[in-house]
Amino acid sequence: MKYDVVVVGAGPAGAIAAKYAARNGARTLLIEEHASIGSPVQCTGLISTKALAECEMGEGNFVLARLRGAFVYAPDCSELTVTGKGVKAYVIDRKMFDRALVEGSVDLGADLLLKTRFIDMEKDKVSVRTDGEKKEIRADTIIGADGIQSSVGRMAGLPRCEKILSGVQFEAPYAAKDPGYVEIFTGNNVAPGFFAWAVPFEGMARIGLAKNQDGFSALHYLERLVKHPVVASRYRGSRTEHVLGGIPLGAPDRTTKDNVMIVGDAAAQVKPTSGGGIYMGAVCAKIAGEVAARAARKETGLEEYEKRWRSAVGRELAIGMRIHKSLGKLSDGDLNEFISFLNTQEMREAITEYGDMDHPSVLLQKIISAGDKRRLIRLLGVAFRTLF
Repeated sequence: MKYDVVVVGAGPAGAIAAKYAARNGARTLLIEEHASIGSPVQCTGLISTKALAECEMGEGNFVLARLRGAFVYAPDCSELTVTGKGVKAYVIDRKMFDRALVEGSVDLGADLLLKTRFIDMEKDKVSVRTDGEKKEIRADTIIGADGIQSSVGRMAGLPRCEKILSGVQFEAPYAAKDPGYVEIFTGNNVAPGFFAWAVPFEGMARIGLAKNQDGFSALHYLERLVKHPVVASRYRGSRTEHVLGGIPLGAPDRTTKDNVMIVGDAAAQVKPTSGGGIYMGAVCAKIAGEVAARAARKETGLEEYEKRWRSAVGRELAIGMRIHKSLGKLSDGDLNEFISFLNTQEMREAITEYGDMDHPSVLLQKIISAGDKRRLIRLLGVAFRTLF
């Protein structure tokens, strides 16, 4: 078999990269090691309205709930209500969503192979194992969309992400305070270095957390989370759909080498402030697919991908990483005071007006300009001064 572009991994980034490669005239193959698209699920299934639009998808039957805002809980359980203008995010069924994306790539001419594991590659050849048989596929360009442990990136000799958060989640019956609001829990007792969540849908919730990879396991903190006063008052027992996984943060210095590109989680194109990767991954996957097709026609080199995706979202990822590192160093006392600082009319209005899940730097600029900078510096100390 001979293809212009082989995409490894049929998650959202892989499906979109294959779609754009095929749309731009490349003979494209999308391979997936699992027997079905969207399994296993390793995501909260919370996607912003902008991310859905970036994926070129309307509200399909994969939408389980629509969210307007968030309740953010400080370590002392004080509550900050963040309200958006209209629907800000969707809770989705990732299996159905991923399948719809893959169907879009196939509709535009990409070939699809399931139960096909990438095992090796040379300069213009990919080795896979499908139905127990080893096969070789000729490929001008290889796009690694194979997730956090990216075999494609590793075999190409590309650097890894800066850090990996460990995460865990399950689904359970849950009596949400308001089913239109996600609940966010902060504090070193439940999610050191990041945060925990309860994402409501249809009388249920996805309850989970992500944390720095140090100290106790994510499962240890999950047991603490279900005993949190707010969660315990709403959690109705029983657990299904357990998910364990990692969230890559901090994009590597290079995402291309020779005839290889990596995209999505494989390239840590993930928002460090929220851990969401669909929006950033979609932006970058479109560029990867287009560049791969043009490279097949000898119209450009793969370095164009590196330049374009960093121009599109690199600054936002870098600022997000600085915010992540700064907030991750705060004590519970500092977090209590920081959330109290945000819980003023002026700050709440700024969050409502400028809050954007996909571009937090916009809100940060407004907070800095509208708020008490001296108090911010006192609250967050040296860790936060790098932001000014």
